[in-house]
Amino acid sequence: METDEAVLKLAALAQSTRLEAFRMLVRHEPDGLAAGELARQLEVPANTLSAHLSILTRARLVISERRSRSIVYRANLSEFRDVAVFLLRDCCGGRPEVCEPVVESLQACCAPKRKGRIRA
Repeated sequence: METDEAVLKLAALAQSTRLEAFRMLVRHEPDGLAAGELARQLEVPANTLSAHLSILTRARLVISERRSRSIVYRANLSEFRDVAVFLLRDCCGGRPEVCEPVVESLQACCAPKRKGRIRA
């Protein structure tokens, strides 16, 4: 990833409504949310949200698809991953223990839920 591309993506997230919209879409992966439902949950007027989603779409952090009469938006997690990797790629300077806390915190939030043991 080039620096200019990273700046575009980070700038798209550098506004509270857009950041919250992106985070809401991440929480609703992989199904996404219809634009109207996203506006309702964020308590933002539909036309305002449309402008924010347009910025996120230009930055390729959000993708949309038409489903019947609705437009459903989804977080583009592969693009976000590329930004995160771009930011962290050189963080450890050859010392992986420096980045270990970041990796551990991501693993903790994304770990599969463990099913309880069934006792006989």
